[in-house]
Amino acid sequence: MSTDKMPTPRVPLGQFSRRSFLQVAAGVAVMPPALARAGRGLSKPDPRRILAFVGTYTSPQGPEGSRGRGQGIYVFEMNPSSGVLTRREIIPNDVNPSCLAFQPSGGHLYSANEISNFSGGTAGSVSAYAVDRATGHLTLLNTVSSEGAGPAYLSVHPAGKHVLVANYGGGSVAVLSIHANGELGPAKQVIHHQGTVGPESSHSAPMGSFAFSGHDRPHAHMIQADAAGRFVFAADLGLDRIFIWRFDAETGVLTPNDPDSVALPPGDGPRHFVFHPAGKWFYSLQEEASTLVAFDYDAARGRLTEKQTLSSLPKGFVGTNFTSEVLISADGRFLYAANRLHDSIAWFPISATGTLTFGGEEWTRGDYPRSFNIDPTGNFLFCCNQHGDAVTTFRVNRQTGALTFTGNYTPVGTPSHIVFLI
Repeated sequence: MSTDKMPTPRVPLGQFSRRSFLQVAAGVAVMPPALARAGRGLSKPDPRRILAFVGTYTSPQGPEGSRGRGQGIYVFEMNPSSGVLTRREIIPNDVNPSCLAFQPSGGHLYSANEISNFSGGTAGSVSAYAVDRATGHLTLLNTVSSEGAGPAYLSVHPAGKHVLVANYGGGSVAVLSIHANGELGPAKQVIHHQGTVGPESSHSAPMGSFAFSGHDRPHAHMIQADAAGRFVFAADLGLDRIFIWRFDAETGVLTPNDPDSVALPPGDGPRHFVFHPAGKWFYSLQEEASTLVAFDYDAARGRLTEKQTLSSLPKGFVGTNFTSEVLISADGRFLYAANRLHDSIAWFPISATGTLTFGGEEWTRGDYPRSFNIDPTGNFLFCCNQHGDAVTTFRVNRQTGALTFTGNYTPVGTPSHIVFLI
């Protein structure tokens, strides 16, 4: 647990390329390997507390050419009253377990390992872990190829029988089967994205922006099924397109929907997206344009109809910014989006028709927020500050959507993703 007050100045970082700029020196030291403990002998956690798992960058060659300073997957207990995280264990993983997802039952956890040299090849990998729900300890079951370089995102299909992987470096998506014991099988299907690469810069970006990222070739950045599991969506940043497939939950086969994709403005770079809990709306966050696009969602046919575009940044912002994560509160009232370089999380009230209005923004108290998540109580938001080597905690105002920093900094080397288990 850490409640040290370690605020760092919020200063402009200049204008950089996300995939090429040199990382600023970190201000928080990496914890020694001796702190990683085996699962045996762990005391049973307080049943009133929630388990949190944080994925990190760990390899010498991390994202954007930087060095990973994490040690694997960090396991914490969350106090539901204060939001304080108390570390229980570190599960060693030296191949960038940068994205995590639970099987619906919570009995198994899967990590996308963001590398490009698995087994001496040119692909990344995905690992399967059994979860001890009493202690949070993870037992590695197996690791398989992601069938593409640099898997940046994975999700588990709602039926719990398949893992869906987006390979950023490989420009592809893959479907992996989950065996009865939670282990992963080899890829059942791999689809390489095809299309026209967008321009290096976005005309939708803020004035003075030099944001450019992955418009050199296809880059699959996120993949996820809708709530019913009938359709699967994948955002490709380089092609400025969101692909849509029908999904056979028994065979694990993707087939193109009609239409098979929706286009975003050239150069905008769709990164992550989120479905509204009501199932009627869909929101896409563009990395280079720093925009949110709201769509009506036809869940029967898997179709998106664009209805609104607005900035993820406060009015009057100029300069370079890269967005990262987008989420909606469980009650469906507020959407949250993270801005890197601006280092903020903005919130947007959602109207009765699904449109958004800018509600406000809060400084993340750290550098380069790669992602964030809201805990199962809905009362706290946790931000993974990749270059700040800390997870910062904010209390959520359930009535207004506003965020208030709690003063809690939890040291984690190059944190990238946080998920929760009750």
